[in-house]
Amino acid sequence: MDSVTQAALGAAVGGVVLGRRLGRKAVLIGALVGTLPDLDVVIDYGDAVANVTEHRGFSHSLFVLTGLAALLALLSARLAPAKDISIAQWGAFFGLILISHPLLDALTAYGTQLLWPLESPPIAWPLVFIIDPFYSLPLLACLTAALLTRRIRRWCGWGLAISSMYLVLAFGAKLTVEHKLAPALAEQGLDNAPRLVQPTPFNILLWRATVVDGDRYYESLISVLDSGEVPKLEPLRRGAELESTALESIAGQRLAWFAGPFLRFESRQIDGQTTLLATDLRLGFPGFHPFSFSLATRQNDAWEPLGISNEIGSQRDVQLATLSRLAARSAGDRSALCATTYIALQWRTESLATTCKP
Repeated sequence: MDSVTQAALGAAVGGVVLGRRLGRKAVLIGALVGTLPDLDVVIDYGDAVANVTEHRGFSHSLFVLTGLAALLALLSARLAPAKDISIAQWGAFFGLILISHPLLDALTAYGTQLLWPLESPPIAWPLVFIIDPFYSLPLLACLTAALLTRRIRRWCGWGLAISSMYLVLAFGAKLTVEHKLAPALAEQGLDNAPRLVQPTPFNILLWRATVVDGDRYYESLISVLDSGEVPKLEPLRRGAELESTALESIAGQRLAWFAGPFLRFESRQIDGQTTLLATDLRLGFPGFHPFSFSLATRQNDAWEPLGISNEIGSQRDVQLATLSRLAARSAGDRSALCATTYIALQWRTESLATTCKP
């Protein structure tokens, strides 16, 4: 999640645990400690793929954060003026603040390396978009009330209760959408295909389904408020013929570990060179994927892996009109938007009219 939300979550947790003893200080310390895991963004690994895939790594590890919480608890018990707070209370204070951060991050599509240094792929259970005001604003409102009224524990508790209920609603919404999606997958024989179901920007009503099947992948938009008609799966090309070349580079292998099968490959002219790009299909929105990386260049009719990958910016910006159409689609208006409306024509394997009729 975004840093403001993580600070708010840390503040609310801190207020609940030690608000009665520390008052406003518990909220302020909680906000500061709650943002600590995201300080890894200042590290430059010298490679675009490494910078993206190492984020939410060691600084989000449950093992590392448990150790850090124990260290902070020991220091606080020895050095803090409040001598009546036990080391166990300090441990609960720092531990819950720090661990809640990566657990919330794991509820987004980006994924979080909760088990670092174990070589398991990032863990992701997408329930909320990386920025969701419906999750964040109740937290911030309750924190404001806590600071103004000095009823720290009560209002921080309300903030956590409301935001947690929103996550429960998101879980229910996802189950509903997956149930709606199942017949479409069965029709196409994709019951066992890798899939990712995640909310679209800023809401939990409209969900995006991405299903991978060899060189094809399918996109679909499904609203909780949709009724009757089976969701449309819109087929696109994944450029799988370039996948083996991409995996010859260390950066390509790292991306495959990071994103699994949800990668698209293409060759594009960049600065006069034919360049092999890999795009993470999980992040962003069809037509607005923010993370594409150069992995190789064409030299003398052969691909040469790049020693250092570069991030290639999206060729399109999200327009206000797009968000407006997303809002209409969220309300169940199937005519408002197709999943692949903003995808370049060369990626489609069939006419848009045969798969979705906006």
